[in-house]
Amino acid sequence: MQPFRACRVVLSLAGQEVRAVEPMKPMEPMKPMEPMKPMKGAEPWWPKDLGEPATSGAQNGMKYAFFPDKRRLLVDRDGQVSTYDSGDHRIGGVAQGDGTAKTLTFTGQDGEVDLGALKKLD
Repeated sequence: MQPFRACRVVLSLAGQEVRAVEPMKPMEPMKPMEPMKPMKGAEPWWPKDLGEPATSGAQNGMKYAFFPDKRRLLVDRDGQVSTYDSGDHRIGGVAQGDGTAKTLTFTGQDGEVDLGALKKLD
């Protein structure tokens, strides 16, 4: 707690003590806020030499990314990345199963693409 500031004491004609208090000093203006730094996006989990995927997503601990120019489909299951040769498939749709099954169903220009039918590269 700060001690009281000195003040003047003035006696009125009626003999009562009246205190005169110093006026408040003006407040200092607020300093301007520093602008927010832009948020950094998540780093890609796929190798940079593949470029940007045509489609990618994640759900239930699984991620996928499809690179049509490189003919590669990457699937990450709980941190274990598998690379597949997508061949002539042009994957444009993905359905992920909910729950504990952790399944992916890919759709290409000719219908469903069976992940088990694709050549696993690693």
